[in-house]
Formats: sequence, C-alpha cells, structure tokens
Amino acid sequence: MDPIWITIAFLLGFAVRQVGLPPLVGYLAAGFVLNGFGLQGGDVLEIISDLGVQLLLFSIGLKLKVKSLFKPQIWATGAIHMLITVVFYSAAIFGLSLTGTSLLGSLDFKTSLLIAFALSFSSTVFAVKVLEEKGEMASLHGRVSIGILIIQDIAAVIFLTFSSGKVPSLWALALIALLPVTRYLLKTVLSRCGHGEILILAGIFMALVVGATAFDMVGLKADLGALIAGLLVADHRKAPELAEALLGFKDIFLVGFFLTIGLSGTPTFETLGIATLLVIAVPLKVVLFYYLLTRFRLRARTSLLSSLSLANYSEFGLIVSYVGAKYSWIGSEWLVVIALALSITFLIAAPLNTAAHRIYMRTVEKLRKLETKTRLPEEEPIDPGDAKIAIFGMGRVGTGAYDYMRERHGGKVIGFDYNSEVVKQHQEAGRNVIKGDPLDLDFWDRAKKDDHKVTLVMLAMSSLKENMEVAKLLKSAPYFKGMIAATARFDDEVESLKEAGVDAAFNVYEEAGAGFAGHICSALDGACEIVKG
Repeated sequence: MDPIWITIAFLLGFAVRQVGLPPLVGYLAAGFVLNGFGLQGGDVLEIISDLGVQLLLFSIGLKLKVKSLFKPQIWATGAIHMLITVVFYSAAIFGLSLTGTSLLGSLDFKTSLLIAFALSFSSTVFAVKVLEEKGEMASLHGRVSIGILIIQDIAAVIFLTFSSGKVPSLWALALIALLPVTRYLLKTVLSRCGHGEILILAGIFMALVVGATAFDMVGLKADLGALIAGLLVADHRKAPELAEALLGFKDIFLVGFFLTIGLSGTPTFETLGIATLLVIAVPLKVVLFYYLLTRFRLRARTSLLSSLSLANYSEFGLIVSYVGAKYSWIGSEWLVVIALALSITFLIAAPLNTAAHRIYMRTVEKLRKLETKTRLPEEEPIDPGDAKIAIFGMGRVGTGAYDYMRERHGGKVIGFDYNSEVVKQHQEAGRNVIKGDPLDLDFWDRAKKDDHKVTLVMLAMSSLKENMEVAKLLKSAPYFKGMIAATARFDDEVESLKEAGVDAAFNVYEEAGAGFAGHICSALDGACEIVKG
C-alpha cells in the first residue's frame, strides 16, 4: 500500500501548497481519504511517525538558546497563556458536555482538562515554516514566537514522559550525570564530520540513538531524549548547518505522523461541528497572546506578529490527544476533531501571516494604545548617525558589500540586521552594524527619521519577499529620495525586484563568478597578463 500513501499524500500536499497553505494540511486530508477507503497505517507508518516527531524535537533543540527562555516575555507569556487557556477551554468543554450530545456527553472534567491541554498549544511546525519562508526566524518577533513554542513543547514533553507510566530506572541518573561528557563527545564528533552525508548521518545518530534510544532504554521518554540531544550541541558552530541538513528528512518523516492522525478516524458532521466551535475560540488565544506580550514591554508590532504566528492549534496537541486515545483517556473521535480544528486554523492562519505586515500598518494606531510606556532595551530608539549608505542583511553578501563600501567611503556606511548575535559579531569585528528590522513600520521612527540622509540602500537579505517589501516601503516613503539596490538568486527574481521599485538588482550567482575572476587578477600579480601573453 506504500505507493498509494505516497501518491495521495503527494497529490493533496501539492494541491494545498499551490494555494499558499502548509502541505501538512494536505497530508492530514490524505489520511482522512485513506481512512475512507478502509486502509490502515500499520507498524511501518507508526515507526515513521515516531521518527518524524523525534527529529522535530531534535531540530528544535538545535535552534534553542536556553538562556533566552528565561526572559519574562517568553517563559511568563508561555506559562500564563497556557494556564489561562487550559482553565477557559476545560470549563467551556465541560459546560458543553452538559448538553448531552453523543460526543460531548461522555466527557467528565478530567477528560475535558486533557482536551483543553491539547488545545493550549500552538503549532511549532507551522510557525517555523512561516518564519522560514518569510526570512524572519532571527527577528525579535520570530525569536519570541519560537521561545513561547519551546515552553509549550517542554510542557508537552513532560506530559509525554509521565504519560507512558514507566518508572525511570536507576540508570537514568547515570545517563543524566554523563550529559556533560556526552556533550563534549558529540561536539567533538560534530567538528570532524565535514559537510556531506556524514554530517546528516551524525545528526540522525545523535537524535535517534544518543537521544531517543538511550532515554527509552533507561525508562525516560524517547522524545525528551531527542530534544536534549539537540540542546547538547545547540551552541556548536555547525548546529545551524546540521538543522538545515536534517530539514528534508524531518519533513518527510513528519508526513507519516500527519497521515497517522488522518487515518485515526473519519470526519462526520458532528466532529466537523465541534471542530468549528474550537476554531471560533482561536481569536481569544491571539488576543491573550497580544495582551500578555505588550504587558512585558514589547512593541505593538512585535506583539502582533508573534501572536499571529501562534494563531492555530498544534501538532503537539495531536500528539497529546493521540496518547490520550492510546490509553483510552479520551475517545479516538477527538483525534479527528482536533485534526480538523488544526487544519482549519492552518487554512485561516496562513493568509493572515502572509498579510501580517499589512495588517499592522492598517491597525497601528489602535494597536499602539496597549503598548506600555517603557520598552525592552532592544526595542528602544536607534541612531544611525551620519551614514549615507545603508546595507540591510549582514550575511556573507551584505558583509562583503559593507567592507567594499567602507573601504571607499569610510564611516558613511552602516549595516542593519535583526539577528542579535550577527550584530554582536560584526560590532566585535569593528563594523558599524545596528540591530534593526527594515520591515518594521516603527523602525524608521526608532531611527529618529535620520533615514532621509541615506542616499543608497543596499538590500542583501536572504528572502526575496523581504527585499521586495522593503523596496516598496522605501519607494512609498516621502522622506526617502535615494537609490535602492538589491540581490537576487535567479533571473526572474531580478525582474520581480525591479517591478517592486529597485533601481538595480544583481544575480549573486552570476556576479560571484565575475567577482572571483576579478579577485584572482588583483590577488595574483601578473596572472591575467600571463594569460594574455
């Protein structure tokens, strides 16, 4: 039956992708379709599902900076939001159970509490996908969103650990005691893996063997082991590369998880009706997120973008409900209900996040009314000084452009990036780089309106959409009269950038060849002349 699974999953995943929705909506639908044909998942699909969840947790661990979780705007927002959501949802669900309908009537308060807990999560997969596609993973609102999701995921992992009913063996203490040694060994191995298939295999080995299998052997939850394995090497210089290398494997295995959920039951009018009621409650989650984030001194824009990326239900909610159904704590019909609710919220949240910046621009005055008078340090005003050339995106291309321009124009060059660590590295290297997000409507206010001094803006961000949005913003701004240049990776991107108002766009791959040749001629004295001779 494997070819049938693959075919239906591909067709439906491809179809929903064409309308701008996450493919996992299609995978859930594929599971429902397969179930309608009377097909079952079996042991193989369940194993693939487990591997997908473990690789997901390992990838989360790789991207996690533990110290960031101790910031109040992250841990307090995540904890308070989860607590309020669980209390509200459990009371509402138990209240509905008193109506006596077939699916709701069998619920007691404990069951309602478990369902509410499953619904208190927001989707890590969805948020990561959205932020990656928009190039905003390293932005402040991106880091806040991911931090809150990690707090939620930790709660889920704790639940999964204790739900198994297994008592950890005494060897678990030895395993925990050896974590510092394990960390040293894993980082040493990672340093020597190179950049090919051995790096990928090392990541799978760390996640599934050192993490999941080792924890399972001593009576601890395998999922927790995968998360901790990622945490052990999160500060290694190759961690981002490893996360990127494992991305495809993680996504493919997660297809099995979403198929398994879809195969768990067939949607009915009743399950669809209850799922619709749950979807109606999602705006309350968003409002609560926004209110809490603004209380912790985040600006309206940061709070809104973070809240919108969390405006859904979660695959971890599906995992929690799957465990509940496995141990007969809730009926398997609730897997279908939550899967339907999750799918519908993805249908709604996808276009909302695509239009998030426009939504903010249209509602900025109303949203700012809930801002606090004081700001977090990284939200305070910035001063670009007397710079005439501004470079946005200080990756490899932006850094090269900055060094070239500074050599010719001295202190008239300034760089911007919304990744705090990148900014710190550049500042330590002596470059004039400031943290800032050019897509932030308030960014120009924070820059004290000195941006009118800038005569050339160079857009070197990795996301085409971001470069285009900034170009449109600058072209529509009455205070900017300078020139705009941007980088692209393909010829069609060059045309798109010019349509967005960019004065000059350069294909970095084509320009890299010319730059390499020019560098050789200047670095190797006489090389080009010898060729001519």
